[in-house]
Amino acid sequence: MDKIKLIIAREYLSRVKKRSFIIMTILGPILMASMVVIPILLTQIDDKDQSKIAVLDESGLFFPNFKSDKTHLYYKIEKTIDKAKSDLAKGEHDILLYIPKKMVSLPTQAFLYAESQPSMNLKSYVERVMSKELEEQKLKIQIDSLNLSEEKRKIAMNIPKAIKTSINISTIKLDENEKEQRTYSGVNMGLSFFVGFMIYMFIFIFGVQVMRGVIEEKTSRIIEVMICSVKPFQLMMGKIIGIAMVGFTQFLLWVILTTGIISVVQVSFQKDITANQNITATSQLVPTQEEVVQGSGNKVLDIIASINFSGIIFSFAFYFLFGYLLYAALFAIVGSAVDNETDTQQFMMPITIPLILSIIMLQFVLRNPDGPVSFWMSIIPFTSPVIMMGRIPFGVPYEELALSMALLILTFWGATWMAGRIYRIGILMYGKKPTYKELFKWIRYKG
Repeated sequence: MDKIKLIIAREYLSRVKKRSFIIMTILGPILMASMVVIPILLTQIDDKDQSKIAVLDESGLFFPNFKSDKTHLYYKIEKTIDKAKSDLAKGEHDILLYIPKKMVSLPTQAFLYAESQPSMNLKSYVERVMSKELEEQKLKIQIDSLNLSEEKRKIAMNIPKAIKTSINISTIKLDENEKEQRTYSGVNMGLSFFVGFMIYMFIFIFGVQVMRGVIEEKTSRIIEVMICSVKPFQLMMGKIIGIAMVGFTQFLLWVILTTGIISVVQVSFQKDITANQNITATSQLVPTQEEVVQGSGNKVLDIIASINFSGIIFSFAFYFLFGYLLYAALFAIVGSAVDNETDTQQFMMPITIPLILSIIMLQFVLRNPDGPVSFWMSIIPFTSPVIMMGRIPFGVPYEELALSMALLILTFWGATWMAGRIYRIGILMYGKKPTYKELFKWIRYKG
């Protein structure tokens, strides 16, 4: 046991002192925090240059509905389309919106001319304005054909607005004790994909490090010296556990640093963020700032309360540890069986297929976390680290979780035993690429 501890310490210290570890430990939190921080910072940037949009509306129906804001200034022009395009080329306006007039029917097409590609927001806004106006015009035509009185005509015109209703569906989870808890599917899906992808990434990154470490020591003949004082199995276990501790250290630092960066940015821009959240564009009564802040705060608290952080953290630690140990043992087999990294392809494919399949199937599992495919892939040890972590935010029965964990532990012990049998022979083999048949012979070898 003391020898394994020495090997663990050697593997851990040699890797955390590397420049690549330090660089990735710093860059990782910056990259992850930027995914949250950059959108926040972009909302604080006001577009001081207001785009001038000339509207050539030959139909005369749509221009009054375009409302200028801090980014777009709409103004009407009355000239030929050729003259308007000529003025655009001269820089008299930034964008030209041309709505041609149809002689028989209502206009259903418009053209945006600009020197650069107009934004999707502008295109969507123009489409919404025109669609709404066309619906009202078509409604007027239909009502006029009925020859209604003026009073009934006004009532008929207001019917679409009166019957328009927004539906808000809340999902409630009911446990065996009939205790209710509100759930948020969108939040659960995002959280599930994040933790599942993190498991996949860490297993793959640090598992490959085990393989590369074995290959480096094997090619440099360091192993021949080391096995004089330690057993091959002790060497393999020390390397696997040492790299696992490196992974945990880096992940913990990423969590702490990322949380710190996001917290600093949120505190710095809290007032501006709150102000932006209170801006609404509805025809209904706009709530006061206090009501919006209180409502948003209550919803955030509800979302936080609906997430089982303790269960997710425990499950993440478990599936990361044993999922990594399982695959690290398999990667160690590959490293001991070859002399260089270019020869690993024939052995890597069977190992990586379950990992790649699990991350591909994760998006389908999130749509139906309780389906038969989700169940079996979360039970099979080679896919359970990713798939089960994807299911956990949605809630998994304890018996399924226990079965998945038990099978993963048993498979890890079996893979470790098999890896030890191959490792003890493979690390001393040079100059020959073993076949799968020879690997099975090494497992049965009793020497």
